[in-house]
Amino acid sequence: MAVKEESEAEIVIAATDATLRNMLAETAAMHKHLCPRQVLGVRMGIAAAGLIPFELPQKNKRLLAFVETDGCFADGVSVATGCTLGHRTMRLVDYGKVAVTLADTQTGRAFRLSPRADVRRLAAEASPQAVNRWQAQLAAYQTLPAELMFRIQEVRLTLDLDAVVGKPGQRLACAECGEEILNQRAVDRDGRTLCLSCGGECYWGAIES
Repeated sequence: MAVKEESEAEIVIAATDATLRNMLAETAAMHKHLCPRQVLGVRMGIAAAGLIPFELPQKNKRLLAFVETDGCFADGVSVATGCTLGHRTMRLVDYGKVAVTLADTQTGRAFRLSPRADVRRLAAEASPQAVNRWQAQLAAYQTLPAELMFRIQEVRLTLDLDAVVGKPGQRLACAECGEEILNQRAVDRDGRTLCLSCGGECYWGAIES
């Protein structure tokens, strides 16, 4: 009998902790499936609550999450921590890594969490009955102790948290394109207030008609 594709696999939540089960169910509902990276994101968010005191998920904007890849993993982090792009408490720093740095905007302390290099081997050993590696990871990541799964480092951010957060409500107009600039993202070029695009940091280029 053929093994189901990941997108068609039955959603199986093996965790016994009620908080973890509820969070996994929430992220599974968002994606219509549950995958190992979602589980890693949720588990990292829960682990961070033991490092930076906050309610799971946070009800204010004290915690700021820097996720190093997008997709299912980021949604897992979001469900656990309450950090979202919409609340301006999540930032994507696209390094292509399943890792997150969580920063306390009140104290400035920050912790980076990433899977240990041998986490897949541990998953295989913990779930020998699994039909494939993917299913082994899905099951084991829900139950393995966080200290075995994750490398946790206290880190020093190389950016200004106040500058990242900015000041909501401040609006300026770009002197070049005229578009509105929010959250103190304007730059000064020879005394002119410019948006980042007109200031030379543009990720797109216009197509001349």
